[in-house]
Amino acid sequence: FMAADIPDNSLTAAQQDEEGALRRDMAAVFRVAARLGWNEQIGNHNSIMLPRRHAEEAPTFLINPRGMLFQEITASSLIVCDLDGNVLRGAGELRKVAFHIHARIHMANPAAVCIVHVHPQYLTALSMLEEPLRVTHMDATMFFEDCAFLEDWPGNPVSEVEGRIISEALGGKRAILLANHGLAVAGASIEEAAYLAVCFERAARMQIRARAVGRLKAIDPALARD
Repeated sequence: FMAADIPDNSLTAAQQDEEGALRRDMAAVFRVAARLGWNEQIGNHNSIMLPRRHAEEAPTFLINPRGMLFQEITASSLIVCDLDGNVLRGAGELRKVAFHIHARIHMANPAAVCIVHVHPQYLTALSMLEEPLRVTHMDATMFFEDCAFLEDWPGNPVSEVEGRIISEALGGKRAILLANHGLAVAGASIEEAAYLAVCFERAARMQIRARAVGRLKAIDPALARD
């Protein structure tokens, strides 16, 4: 990726370099997700709020354009849009049904700098079982009291309604299991969001495997919280 690929005369060279680094890291998240089989053909989406130059500046976001497979996405192919869904920079259209979800989460939770929304195999399977993620192993304690559960699927995201429902259910937590759907995680950085998504899927995999054998054994809430 070169800054000249997505020209913006209003950005300084340093700001273009900063955006370029974020583009490369976001593209890497899409590629890793594709290798793990987390994408649903051209569905699913990840976004990051770009740094604002001053407090009064309207928020803008990097997100994948409509119609691209995760494995096709490069740093230059990501588009920049505003809160109204207008594409400000980049080639391609915004998949507005995706941004109905992301915009709501970004604005409802100031700590939600990067949002990863995908359909990993085990978390998607868990979303079909009418039960939340159970923190019953030490490696999953990062999600103790930090993982919401949306019990009812509100339908296809054809309006802002689903985004409002998901953002309200998520609240100030970093992760949410969406019934009959998948996951969403909100991190303070690209790295945090991606790492949470990986650990979330692993925790779901262990829960499903353990349930296939027997009853889940709870852990002490005080120790989990600690």
